[in-house]
Amino acid sequence: MSWKILNKVEGQSLLDAHAALQRSLAQPENEFLRNSSIQCFEFTLELVWKTLKRVLEVYGIETSNSRDSFRAAVKIKVIDSPEVWFRYIELRNLSSHIYKEEVAIKIYKELSQFDTDVKLVVDRLKKLN
Repeated sequence: MSWKILNKVEGQSLLDAHAALQRSLAQPENEFLRNSSIQCFEFTLELVWKTLKRVLEVYGIETSNSRDSFRAAVKIKVIDSPEVWFRYIELRNLSSHIYKEEVAIKIYKELSQFDTDVKLVVDRLKKLN
């Protein structure tokens, strides 16, 4: 169940987006790669919450937005704390509404932890029955 959902949500794959983020983060930092990594972060975050929304629906839990999905994901033990994900939403909002290099650098510095958190979510989703 979760494996199929992980592979495609609205024609896009969380696994593919996460892999692109990981490839981007594996490169030496420069302005181009930093911006590429931030774009991958935005795509991956969007697919994390949409994937969670789909999985939650299977469990009979309806959500209407990303924050609701992250709150509800605690109930099925896919994430430990929605606040961590709320922080990522804030960073995504910063990145998409205005471009300033200092903001981009701040966001980029958090992407390694984001990658770790996405890995944990994916692993837990794979283990769901």
